[in-house]
Parts: sequence; C-alpha cells; structure tokens
Amino acid sequence: MSRRAIAVTAALVVLTLLGAAVVAGSLRWALLPATASAPPARFDVRPGASLGQVARELESRGLIRNAVAFKMLARYRKLDGALQVGEYEFSAALAPGEILTRIVEGRVVTFEVVIPEGLTASQIALRLEAAGLSNAADFSAFASDPASVGSLGVEGATLEGYLFPETYRLPRGLEVREVAKLLVDQFLEVWREVEPQARRQKLSMLEVVTLASIVEKETAVAHERSLIASVFRNRLRRGMRLETDPTVIYGISDFDGNLRRRDLENTENPYNTYQIFGLPPGPIANPGADALRAVVDPADSDYLFFVSRNDGTHVFSKTYSEHVRAVDQYQRKRSR
Repeated sequence: MSRRAIAVTAALVVLTLLGAAVVAGSLRWALLPATASAPPARFDVRPGASLGQVARELESRGLIRNAVAFKMLARYRKLDGALQVGEYEFSAALAPGEILTRIVEGRVVTFEVVIPEGLTASQIALRLEAAGLSNAADFSAFASDPASVGSLGVEGATLEGYLFPETYRLPRGLEVREVAKLLVDQFLEVWREVEPQARRQKLSMLEVVTLASIVEKETAVAHERSLIASVFRNRLRRGMRLETDPTVIYGISDFDGNLRRRDLENTENPYNTYQIFGLPPGPIANPGADALRAVVDPADSDYLFFVSRNDGTHVFSKTYSEHVRAVDQYQRKRSR
C-alpha cells in the first residue's frame, strides 16, 4: 500500500472515531436533564400514543432535550412498547432515563379521596366526582346494578354497604368498575377477618353488613358500637321490631330532614323497621371495620332499648319502663 493510501486510511479512521465521539457526546448531552432546576409539570400519556408521539410531546414541553435520543434510549432498553397510560408529574430537572422509567412503571399522579364511615353509595359517588376520579351518575349506576354485585364477590341487590370507608389515593382515568372494585376489595379484606365468627353464628355476609350499616348510622361513638349491636341482636332474637329511624330515612327518596309520624306509620316503605320485622332488604350505608366487628362480637348485655342523650351518646335500657323514663328525661323535656 502506498504512503498516500495509508495516509487516507488513517485519516478516515480518525474521522470515524471523531464522528463516533461527537455522536456519543451528543447523545450523552441529549440524555442529560433539560435544565438544572424546574418546577414539576403534569404530563398525560394518552391511550394509543406511540413512543414517538410521547417523545415529541416531552420535547415540545421542554421536559427533555431531544425526542430522538429519548426514543433511542427506550429502544435500547427494549421498553418502546411498555409505556403506561396515565397522568404523570415530571420536572425538566429529571434525566430522560428517569422520566422513561416512571412512565414504564406507571408511576402516575394519584389523588386523595376520604370516604368516612356511614356514607351512602350516592354520597360516595359525589365525593369521587369532586375528586375528579369518577362521574357520579356513572358510579351510582354501576353501584346500583345487581350484575355488579356478583361480579365483585359480594351479596345483595346493590353495592350499598360494600364500598369500604377509607382514605384512598387513586389515579384519574380509571373505569368506574375499577374504582368500585378497589373499594369493595378493601371491604373483602375486613370481611375475611370477621367471616369465621359470622359463619359460627349462621349470619350471612348481607345480614352482617346490613346490621353493621344500621349500627354505623346510630352512633359515631366507638365504644358504643358493640352495645348498639347488642340491642339489635337482642331484639332480633326475641322477634321484636328494630324500630330504628335511620332505616326509615333511607327508604324515603325525598327526605327533607324532618322525620314525621306518617313516615313511621308508612307500611309501603320496605326499610321501615317500625312496621317490618327483621332486617331491612339491605344495607342503608357503608359501615367501617368497627361496626362490622361489633355485629359479630356484640357486647354481652340484656339491653333492648336506647335513646340519645343529645351529645352523641346514648342511655341504654333493659325494660320498656326504663326506656320511657330515659326518653322523658332526654327527649320530651328537651322539646318542652
């Protein structure tokens, strides 16, 4: 080989190495954070979006330096088909590799919704809508559909009673069924704890949840739940009516806050426990764990009656005459 050929070959090698170095340097630069510091920004990976579309949008938003480098990184890691749909929060100060990892792992933004004990399914639907997690009408329709009950592993005509009270952190964009399933699954966790006691007492899931929902509505005082449960268990055992206002109220579709005598005498309300014997057709609210436990493990008492002291607590009585005196002391004198 001539000296000229050797020189040309050497020059080509040098240029190739220099080019490779430039490309490698450019790629390293492109995969650095877009900026040293930046506030977080919300970013949506929409259903059906391709890797290229996501990369270009990240670049246009200033969250990464270069879309092509982002695509190359994803393909090098064999993650180009693994992007998870959802709402994310990224900062331009994050390295593109970290942004890619978060999208692939589905580390979406979640939103808190607090569901207290004793809410009805319709009230829960409104809370979910207020948090931007579900449409209230759609959630209520799903919860009231008898087909939803069997598909989620519970008993009854609706999901009332099985939407477990808890503080949840959920991502937006979930289907209504997915949201409902999360709440019902939380109930089932607690149910597995109380189910052995319920079975020993020959109580069905629906019976336990229905009675627990009544206990939940009758008192917010923790130590009273087992006493309230004992009253209702004692009355059921003796064949007495439960005679509890919350069930009547639940059966009034347009309740205005004022329970009237005609409401207590209404025989067409299937939830009117002043008229029917036994439990109402189903739960009247969604009880928490303590109310469920109280039903299967009630206090050992002979109480058959209770009346409010108007401070959140109750006076319990074994006989009707004792109850009348308590009512006279705490209710009738109050109304005079």
